[in-house]
Amino acid sequence: MPEMHFHIRWPDGRREACYSPSLVVKDFLTPGESYALDDFVAKTRTALNIASERVREKYGFACSSALDQVARIEAAAKRQAPDGQVTVESFEP
Repeated sequence: MPEMHFHIRWPDGRREACYSPSLVVKDFLTPGESYALDDFVAKTRTALNIASERVREKYGFACSSALDQVARIEAAAKRQAPDGQVTVESFEP
């Protein structure tokens, strides 16, 4: 299963490399695009849950790394201005 990282910039300017065990994130996010904070959280939550389920289908267990990434994104989002924009800077295979 191909994994990937997607690099983002939070509204406060902090950059972060996020992990996905699947390329499904490419169906939800576009490099160079900015997303409203709530929209970004919702899109990544959906994508990473799909990715975790793909791992479950293949290996018989959910991907804890994907679920941990969702938790990190949700926690970081709570520290941002609610009207902020998250920019997806790049994808890394």
